[in-house]
Amino acid sequence: MNPFPSRDQLLRACRGEQVPEHPLLRWARMLTVLHESRIGDSRCDIGESLSLERELVDRIDRWVESRPPALDGVWALHTESVGAVVDRVAQRTAYAAVASRDAGGDELWDAWEELAEAAFGYEDLVAELSTGRRRVPVRRRVEA
Repeated sequence: MNPFPSRDQLLRACRGEQVPEHPLLRWARMLTVLHESRIGDSRCDIGESLSLERELVDRIDRWVESRPPALDGVWALHTESVGAVVDRVAQRTAYAAVASRDAGGDELWDAWEELAEAAFGYEDLVAELSTGRRRVPVRRRVEA
């Protein structure tokens, strides 16, 4: 059984079209709202926003690490964590929403193209993780 939400579930959660029950989807929605606030609110505290973004990405990565690997063996290493990929989908969702309201032409096309690429990147990564063909970087814990 695949523990990861599908690409379509992720996109619906990021857009706020469904109440996400899966923890990864809740965090993805929170990331999207965070990115939307950065775009739409010039008073947004960037330092606080970046700190919350790192925390949410870390939660996703900890959730992924808590899942047993699909297969034992030697897997190809992906360059990014699942949290980083989900964060990019959330960011691109926020940009596409703004472009849909405020832009047109090439800018709108580019925003939707970048969102599609990020969403398919997520889909490919979780498929490879679920079948044991890929692993993600291990989080490095920094001791204070």
